[in-house]
Amino acid sequence: MTMQFVKTDIPDVIVIKPKVFSDQRGFFAESYRKSYYRENGIDHDFVQDNLSRSSRGTIRGLHYQLINPQAKLVSVTRGRVLDVVVDVRKGSPTFGRYVAEELTSENKWMLYVPVGLAHGFCVLSDEADFYYKCSDYYNPDGERGIAWNDPDIGIKWPVTDPVLSDRDRQLPRLKDMDERDLPVYDQKISSGI
Repeated sequence: MTMQFVKTDIPDVIVIKPKVFSDQRGFFAESYRKSYYRENGIDHDFVQDNLSRSSRGTIRGLHYQLINPQAKLVSVTRGRVLDVVVDVRKGSPTFGRYVAEELTSENKWMLYVPVGLAHGFCVLSDEADFYYKCSDYYNPDGERGIAWNDPDIGIKWPVTDPVLSDRDRQLPRLKDMDERDLPVYDQKISSGI
């Protein structure tokens, strides 16, 4: 197998580490093979790809989709980010916990974010290009989010005064969310089965 699948403290969140072949020309790495992903519990038809560029100190998130919920496969094609996933699924054994991984263009790691988890990242390099595949189409009416600096979650961000969108600056704490705006934990849906 040309990639390694590593479970995190939130078992549904998986780090994918591709094998990288380097020589004087550059490198080659296989980043997606449906059969490998399926064997490791990730069985989605990804229908939308997105690319963003952000500058140092920017935090995007923490977002999730309640309508047209999306599983995501995220990576960095240029630069470095601290990628963060928070479990906001009612009834989940890891509700309110988070996982953080450094994704870089050098390590070429990817992170699988299941349906129903909030996702965000902080840019650690001068700029970062962030690429991600989604299992459903974006629906602006379905977007929800929680505050990046929710003290009950306690994410250890590498910045104290991040660059934020106006919308992200106003997101509520998890404990202040209307319960109807939280996804419900369902092992079958979260694992893509």
